[in-house]
Amino acid sequence: MLQEKNIIIGISGSIAAYKTITLVRLLIKAGANVKVVMTPASKEFASPLVLSTLSKNPVLIDLSTENSWSNHVELGRWAHLMVIVPLSCNTLAKLAHGFCDNLLMAVYLSAVCPVVVAPAMDEDMWKHNTTKENLAKLSSVGNKIIPVDNGELASGLIGEGRMAEPDAILKFITDFFNETEIKKDFRNKKILITAGPTYESIDPVRFIGNHSSGKMGIALAEEFTNRGASVTLVIGPSDQNISSNISKTIRIKSAEEMYNACLAEFPLSDIAIMSAAVADYTPVNTSDQKIKKNDSTFTIELQKTKDILGHLGRVKSANQIVVGFALETNNEREYALGKLKSKNADLIVMNSLSNKGAGFEVDTNKVTLFHTSGKEFDFALKSKKDVAKDIADVIKSYVNV
Repeated sequence: MLQEKNIIIGISGSIAAYKTITLVRLLIKAGANVKVVMTPASKEFASPLVLSTLSKNPVLIDLSTENSWSNHVELGRWAHLMVIVPLSCNTLAKLAHGFCDNLLMAVYLSAVCPVVVAPAMDEDMWKHNTTKENLAKLSSVGNKIIPVDNGELASGLIGEGRMAEPDAILKFITDFFNETEIKKDFRNKKILITAGPTYESIDPVRFIGNHSSGKMGIALAEEFTNRGASVTLVIGPSDQNISSNISKTIRIKSAEEMYNACLAEFPLSDIAIMSAAVADYTPVNTSDQKIKKNDSTFTIELQKTKDILGHLGRVKSANQIVVGFALETNNEREYALGKLKSKNADLIVMNSLSNKGAGFEVDTNKVTLFHTSGKEFDFALKSKKDVAKDIADVIKSYVNV
């Protein structure tokens, strides 16, 4: 199962780092391609020379060496899985709060693949409330945490916090890939997904836009890709990393461009998921030159943009499924159900800015799905990656795959 899987092993400064040498050997023996990234502190506990020899790749420690630069973005896109083992208390805090002061952190923040961590620390540190909060935060954005063991610790105490043994970590990694491979339940489907905002130009400098980051749409694209689908992602201006595994990515700026891209791709699609935050209005006239601030007031005449979801709902065939999103601030249920009917969609995904942790520019979301049959599916606040899984599971129940 690990044959030709690309795995990044990240090593942080903990006495348990010596076990990583055995893990790398086991991964190579199982057929995986392994690249090791170490924090400077971890060199005290595991030999870079030994790890380089076993992995058959140079061990990466610094962002740059004498004549080269370690491309953390390329590393983050190369891997099918990133495993941080051991995960020290210090590195845990950095992961939870997005610090980027070494190569390991830069690779983690650039990774578009799933991330697994194997904590290792003394019992009192493990049970500290701050550690619990940091682990919860890490889990909330979709990272997988390998349970610690109860046993002898470096301090001489017996208790929780001991890192899982290499054999157990190997099994966790193997089970992860087994589950991923088994769940290819959309392998015969072509899926169109929109994501991010649109920018409606006022002049060469200014535009009308919104706060959408594209995270939800990207999470959906990655989830369906992982489940075997051929995904076309049409995405507006966004600085988010996009997995190179996604079949096709079309970058656009305006609502008109997104409309045209969707019209071209929809006839080839089995499912269309319109998660982008498309502008409802666009300027009637756009200036070729920057508009100067001369008068005390300034008026822009706006016109409606083309209704992408409504159009797809009207032209869909009996074998196509159209899913829309409804981001609301009030009367959420009423507006979402109205949109489901007026757009002739099959499903509407409702979320509300009144729910803390949901909406734009955050890593979590809380959604309720409404189906034309009258069924509702309500989910708790989760990471957007887990929300994408829930949405895919609901769609699966209505699709003959």
